Amino acid sequence: MHEEAMTRIAFIGLGNMGGGMAANQAKAGRTVAAFDLSAAALEKAAGAGCTPAGSVAEAVKDAEAVITMLPAGPHVRSVYAEQVLPHAPKSALLIDCSTIDVESARAVAGQAKAQGFRFADAPVSGGTAAAEAGTLAFMVGCDEADFAEVERIIAPMSRATIRAGDHGAGQAAKICNNMVLGISMIGVCEALALAEKLGLDPVKFYEISSQSSGQCWSLTSYCPWPGPVPAAPSNRGYEGGFATAMMLKDLKLAQEAAARAGAAAPLGAAAEGLYALFDRLGGGGKDFSAILELLRGNAPQGT
Repeated sequence: MHEEAMTRIAFIGLGNMGGGMAANQAKAGRTVAAFDLSAAALEKAAGAGCTPAGSVAEAVKDAEAVITMLPAGPHVRSVYAEQVLPHAPKSALLIDCSTIDVESARAVAGQAKAQGFRFADAPVSGGTAAAEAGTLAFMVGCDEADFAEVERIIAPMSRATIRAGDHGAGQAAKICNNMVLGISMIGVCEALALAEKLGLDPVKFYEISSQSSGQCWSLTSYCPWPGPVPAAPSNRGYEGGFATAMMLKDLKLAQEAAARAGAAAPLGAAAEGLYALFDRLGGGGKDFSAILELLRGNAPQGT
């Protein structure tokens, strides 16, 4: 515990994901200087054992490691260029856990390395519940020599930390994984909606498909039909979980990356279109599995 208490973390970005992640760093006995533009988020972080900072510069000034969890690439680029790199000690390990485009991750890594910093892109999978429980999966892009230290810093927030490759590889892994998730969830929802129309009890279909070749994570761990998987957001009116707007963001990143790389991703494009439609119809705040309602012909019930 003494070693953990000596670890000084700066945590920037205390939203739905970052708040729980920062709290787990504090719970591990580490000293956490936290910053967010939201006063309410800072207050919540203080209640979880973090020390609120008045600015990014103040949070990072004595940090051993800086962890950022920000909305998108432009935020990451500006926060690092204007606030983290000028004010953090050169010895600090910089870890960006935001989900952003591969190009931005590599650009920030290049700037950090040019100024003598160690940097990792380390986006996460698991959602808000895993962020609070400290059971996220981290996909890391970094120099191989830095990975052991990245893993140590991430440990209080993680159930699995995997080095995907060099800078940008963490972001590549995240957007490819979430493209699989977005596409497979639509397939499960289409099948459930069709089963219902054919007069087959969707719960009975779940029982059959979960033990057949249609079995997949979207069906058996996150079932969009209420009942079969008690922990799934489908049992809470699709509240909590992974918002449709966030899935749409990740699918857009995947399509942008595919266009740049010259890769064919037609099902990813179709999934993006369906989630964009669901978002515009008011489903942006619902868990992404609520797209089942669109496929059943039902309008989203609020956001």
